[in-house]
Amino acid sequence: MSPLPGAQLVRTPLQLYRYLLRCCKLLPSAAVQKHYRHAVRQSFNSHADEDDPERIRMIIQRSISDADWILDKYTKKK
Repeated sequence: MSPLPGAQLVRTPLQLYRYLLRCCKLLPSAAVQKHYRHAVRQSFNSHADEDDPERIRMIIQRSISDADWILDKYTKKK
């Protein structure tokens, strides 16, 4: 299960970036949201020069599954 509807529509790094920032809004506290927004921005900047389509696809899949895990982790704590 993906954290937000539309995860299957993410095809480009920019779409992934926007999707992950929307996922951050679902986190419980402002400090946690800020931490993960920063991590998303850092990862986006560090992979900005990636041009291999297969590698981009793998990054997108892994990022969406990681976002699912993080949101699941914080919702179970409640």
